[in-house]
Amino acid sequence: MKKQTLTALALAAASLMSANAFAQAKDGPWMVRVRAVNMASSNSDSTGLGLSINDKVIPDVDVSYFFTPNIAAELLLTIPQQHDLSSSKLGGKIGTITHLPPTLLAQYHFNANGFKPYVGAGINYTSFTSVDLPTGVDVKRSSTGGALQVGVDVPLSGNMYFNVDVKKLYLGTDVSVGGVNKGTFNVDPLLVGVGVGWRF
Repeated sequence: MKKQTLTALALAAASLMSANAFAQAKDGPWMVRVRAVNMASSNSDSTGLGLSINDKVIPDVDVSYFFTPNIAAELLLTIPQQHDLSSSKLGGKIGTITHLPPTLLAQYHFNANGFKPYVGAGINYTSFTSVDLPTGVDVKRSSTGGALQVGVDVPLSGNMYFNVDVKKLYLGTDVSVGGVNKGTFNVDPLLVGVGVGWRF
């Protein structure tokens, strides 16, 4: 009887180890997500020109690496985005700016009965790759600021997840007219995204 009990326990332990190994293989250290993101800017500035850029829906891709089951780093990427720049003081659209805003975040992931909510914080670097504004009007061509994040991954099947993600980026640039600094235009967008992810 003792031998049968020990055998049963050994088989149970082996089964648990196999299941754990399968789970670890399924939830590998890498995760890639693709999302459609609504970018809504706060559009505040100290130039006196009433500057704003248009809201738009953009694609993004992020690559995450899990150092532990709870701690990960995420690199957010997208393609350069062109926006109309408008001035309420000058009667509407005054030109366009194109920016590329890669963002790196450190994340903490929770496990809530299968759902995987997370929070993150990091840094955003934005490069204004193309600026088309009236003669004499210019903006500083780069911006560095903080980034905050909250989101959730919901298991679908296999290694696929449904993702909802909200980020706040602190992004601003100095505006000059005739070489004289007129103040800072703060875009500070709120990014609300929905998409899918794959863990491997």
